[in-house]
Amino acid sequence: MKKNDAHFRQQLLIIIVASLGYFVDIYDLILFNVVKKASLLSLGFQTEELKEVEIFLFNCQMGGMLLGGIFWGMLGDKRGRLSVLFGSILMYSLANIANAYVWDLNTYALVRFIAGLGLAGELGAGITLITEIMDKEKRGIGTMIVVTFGALGAVFAALVAHQFDWQTSYWVGGLMGIALLLLRIGAIESGMFHQTREAGIKRGDFISLFTNRQRFLKYMRCVAIGLPVWYVVGVLISLSETYFESILGLKEDIVTGTAVMYCYIGLSVGDFLSGLFSQILRSRLKVILIYLIFCIGFVGLYLFSQKGGSSFYFYLLCFLLGAGTGYWALFVTIAAEQFGTNIRATVTSTVPNFVRGAVIPITFVFKELAHVDSLGIIGSAMVVGAMCFFLAIISTLGLKDTFGKDLNYVELN
Repeated sequence: MKKNDAHFRQQLLIIIVASLGYFVDIYDLILFNVVKKASLLSLGFQTEELKEVEIFLFNCQMGGMLLGGIFWGMLGDKRGRLSVLFGSILMYSLANIANAYVWDLNTYALVRFIAGLGLAGELGAGITLITEIMDKEKRGIGTMIVVTFGALGAVFAALVAHQFDWQTSYWVGGLMGIALLLLRIGAIESGMFHQTREAGIKRGDFISLFTNRQRFLKYMRCVAIGLPVWYVVGVLISLSETYFESILGLKEDIVTGTAVMYCYIGLSVGDFLSGLFSQILRSRLKVILIYLIFCIGFVGLYLFSQKGGSSFYFYLLCFLLGAGTGYWALFVTIAAEQFGTNIRATVTSTVPNFVRGAVIPITFVFKELAHVDSLGIIGSAMVVGAMCFFLAIISTLGLKDTFGKDLNYVELN
């Protein structure tokens, strides 16, 4: 019994660390979107310059996340999940603090790139660790807790930015992350990782994901499932103030930070419920398909039913859109469960970051199509959204359900 109690405490500690780490991860990721306008104005940029500069900085951050996903993922398979979990937290925490002292566009871009590198590692390492140390029937509960609590980091970012200036807001994120490092004591490494390392099995081979047709298709399906999440967050929510406010005919002005906050409250609720339904139905894919169908309906409401509506109605739709895309925990868990121990961290780190990075082409296509007279903003949003949801649905149907799957195996080259 004592051994079981000790193992439970170790599992609980990992869940707490991963949850808090993802909380700070999302805090930093969303904080930039909330304070970017105020920070750039204080650095001397003119209002008419903001849109172009904001896109440049965002792309620097996402570029860092794309590269970071590969780096941290391979490192997690080669050196261990625990080292990546805390190493990534340290990197993005220091970058947060440095962000409070940027003085021009170049330093801002560099710090956002470094922050992106750090932000890319925490979620993948945490989810991989949880899926490998928890019972196969209950690991979905652990990942559900991580993502449900972590999504609230966006809410906290909006609240902090509302109360303090942008430099203080970045400091808050940095200090939270550094405080997390104190929890490193007592955290355990994955036993499955130890087994593959001791067996001398080749680990962290990112290229192997592209050298086997079946493995490649499975990997790309895992990525495609998450595309609607960042279509909603990156286009409908993040661009609501600059693109949608003028055509939705609302009675009051839209505030992007508030829209993001309500969306992530919905994400948190949605992730909790999707994890719960997954345990009840003993299926991950069925729940994701249900969520995708509901989310399509919420997107339709967002695009076609707001003429003359109130801000309350708009933010309610932001909440519903967040809830409809609240399958992020299942999405990342599926990625971890689809692949063997020797490349599991690589997959679990790269898949969500490739989805996050996909927001660059998604928003680019949306903006280009928005200039086409026959489409406009609403038509452009429909076309891009249809592509994302179509790819997600056919990819979900093409995967095998992994609920309760034994993960103690390796991928053979």
